[in-house]
Formats: sequence, structure tokens, C-alpha cells
Amino acid sequence: MAGADPTPASAARTRWRHWRARMHAWTRPRRPEALPAQFDRRRIYVLPTGFGAFYAALLTAMILGALNYNNNPAFLLALLLGGAGLASLIAAQLQLSGLRIIAVDAEPVPAGSAMRVRVHARAAPDRVRRGLLVDDGLAGEIEPARLDLEQGAGEAELRIATHRRGWLDAPKLRVSTTRPLGLARAWSNVWAETPLLVYPAPEAHGPPLPVGGGDQTVTRLHPSGDDVHHLRGYRLGDARRAIAWKHSARRDQLLVREYEQPLGADIELDWQRLHGLGQEARIARLARWVDEAERDGCRYRLSLPGHPTLGPGNGVAHRHACLRALALLPHA
Repeated sequence: MAGADPTPASAARTRWRHWRARMHAWTRPRRPEALPAQFDRRRIYVLPTGFGAFYAALLTAMILGALNYNNNPAFLLALLLGGAGLASLIAAQLQLSGLRIIAVDAEPVPAGSAMRVRVHARAAPDRVRRGLLVDDGLAGEIEPARLDLEQGAGEAELRIATHRRGWLDAPKLRVSTTRPLGLARAWSNVWAETPLLVYPAPEAHGPPLPVGGGDQTVTRLHPSGDDVHHLRGYRLGDARRAIAWKHSARRDQLLVREYEQPLGADIELDWQRLHGLGQEARIARLARWVDEAERDGCRYRLSLPGHPTLGPGNGVAHRHACLRALALLPHA
């Protein structure tokens, strides 16, 4: 019922989440740090799990019963089980001790897409470290990823939701383990100060790519172009229809026709020409046109206010430079 008081169960869950968030904020590190970061005894936390708390309660009951009935074998068994539990706490702590987080990086993605964040870890190959989990700690917004170190190196990949363009601060990540017995959870946090870049989301539906201006045209070699450019030697993977059989017979070697295909004039992507659109709408349309120009193999030039003209050019580096400039424009 709308407006009704929360149930005791939901109120308890809310208080539990608030307590977890407060606890996560006070664990080391308390601010972003430069990488690499090494886990030592001052930043590794160890607490019993739910199963570990039940295990401790069961041992307490066994010890009380053994003392009450003066049962020495039961008392000895309880002490042995307790020693095994304490040894598991040390083993869990040693799984993280000496672990180094070398880098946290990700490839830029359009806003609204999941970003694949890679966590690179290193450690001395003196012992096997398996079953480590990487997540966002007590926030619970990122699905945990498994981290296994083989030969002293490992990598975990997380999927982080993105909502807006620009720089995305890397979240405070937790590396944890419950090995070997699941009685305790050992964890340590890492908070990389390196921000991650989020491209602007391209316009879903918009006008086609502008026609290139000017009289100058450029060409490129293409296996299915219009004009023959030259002949070259055969390479593994060339199509049979491109082989010049007559010239190959004269020279006693396989020759392949290399064609030339016109690409048209450079395309002008100018911020000032998008009249009647808001700032975010202009950014989304230009991002869409950059992707379309790359898909069609066209050379393009991007002009933005307060920014040097980018291009003309194409390729991965040019696309990244254009989308980065669009992503870092001031928000409306």
C-alpha cells in the first residue's frame, strides 16, 4: 500500500546496507591511490563468515558439554577443530598477503553500455593463489569476477554500468577470499586514482552522413575497385578472379591486379552547422557521424568550439581523438 510504513524486515535490511556502506567507507584506502598497490598486514581484514560463526558456536557448545560431562576425548576433539579453524584464518590472510594490483584499465565505451574493467594483479609465484574474487565491496552493484594467479600473474574483468559521458572515477574495489575452509573472509581494497573514459552515446536515429565538400578527392587501393592501379606478386589469400593470367604466363609467375577506388572528398563535421539542436543532441549526432564515417572508410574533419580542428583523417587513433574531444566537452 502506497505511503505505508516499511515492514520490520525492510527496515532491518536498510539499516544493514547503511552499516555496510559506512564500514566500507572507513576501510583502507580512504582515498584514491596511485598504482601499483601492495596488500600487507595493515590493509588486510579478516572476519568470520556466517558458516564460521556457526562453526564457532558449535565448538563452544562442544567444549561446554565436554566440561560438564568431564569427557576428555570430546574436549580434545573440540580443541583440534578449534585449532584447524584458527589455522584457516591465517591461511585466508596469506592468500592476499604480498598481492600487488598493478593496473586498473578499460577500453572506452559509449555511455549506457557496460564497461569491461580489467584488474591486473601480480604476486610472487611461491604459492598458488586461486579462488580470489573482485567486486565493489559492500556496495553490491558489480557482479564479482574471479581472479586466479598462475605463475604469479592474473587478471580479472568486471562489468561496470555507465550512465554519462566524460571521465568515470574507478570504484573502490575489493579483493577477497574465503579459502581454504570458508570459515573466514579475508579482504583488502584498492582504489585506483586513474579515471576511465566514457564516450558519448551516439544518436539512435538521425540524418545520414554529410556529403564531403571541396574538389579534392582521395583514393585507396581496394581489391574490387574501378580502375587498375598496378600489378603485384601473388600473396596467400588473394582472390582467384584478381589474378592476371596473361601477364602471369608471360612472366612465369602469378601476378594480381591491384585496383584503385575513389573515396570522395573529406567530410566536414562542424559543430556550428547543427543549428537548432541542444548541446547534448549535437554531441550525440556528431558521435554517430564519426562512427558512420569510420564504418564507410571515409576521411573526416571534426570542428568543435574552443578546440583545435581534428583531421582530416580516419582510423582507430583519429576516431578515439574525435570521440574523446566530444566526451570531454562541458556538460550543458
